[in-house]
Amino acid sequence: MDIRDFTAAGKYAAARPATEANPQLGTASSAFASAAEDFANTLRESETLAKDAMSGNADPHALVQALAQTELAVETAVTVRNRVVEAYQEILRMPV
Repeated sequence: MDIRDFTAAGKYAAARPATEANPQLGTASSAFASAAEDFANTLRESETLAKDAMSGNADPHALVQALAQTELAVETAVTVRNRVVEAYQEILRMPV
């Protein structure tokens, strides 16, 4: 049995790879950018489908489905915004 296995430095060295950044996951900014792009695409597709429905070129069922997806996307964006504002206000209340 090796005594190095029981030292704190040995444990830290063994755990270090788990704490390193994973380049495959990307950064938080890229995740937010991707989410914003998905949100914009959902709104854009819904708007296009609504225009087609007004001119009689789209299925009404597809329009209702697109509007439901848009409503869910907007509600999600509003919820995220509210949580960010709450977190910011909580940070402002922290004593310095």
